[in-house]
Amino acid sequence: MRSILRKLALTSVALAAVALAANTAMAAESRVNVPFNFTVAGKICPAGAYSVIEDTGRGMVTLRSVDASRSFTWLLRAGEPAPTDTNVTLRFDEQAQGYTLQSVQYRSLITPKLDKNAPHSEHKAVRMVEGQ
Repeated sequence: MRSILRKLALTSVALAAVALAANTAMAAESRVNVPFNFTVAGKICPAGAYSVIEDTGRGMVTLRSVDASRSFTWLLRAGEPAPTDTNVTLRFDEQAQGYTLQSVQYRSLITPKLDKNAPHSEHKAVRMVEGQ
């Protein structure tokens, strides 16, 4: 009886370790350097290094400043890039007051338009920052 309980406990520990490893493998991280201040969700973010973290298990992406003072998370959807695209791209609209983050592309996935209130015209400049 004791042997069975011991094997059951070891099996549980092994399964928990496998689940943790699988969960960790589902998050991928890239770095981007944004050379200008920008606005996200009404918050001003300083120029600098940012991590872009994809959670494949949940279909989400997080943009986080390196010092972790700013963090934003959005849902991802299928995008227009090729399925083999490996880039991480942040797209910004240039507004009178500066730049506004409009989308985050992680490989072949992309967020919907992030700032629906910001006017966008095909004739306005769009700035892209790429990472790997």
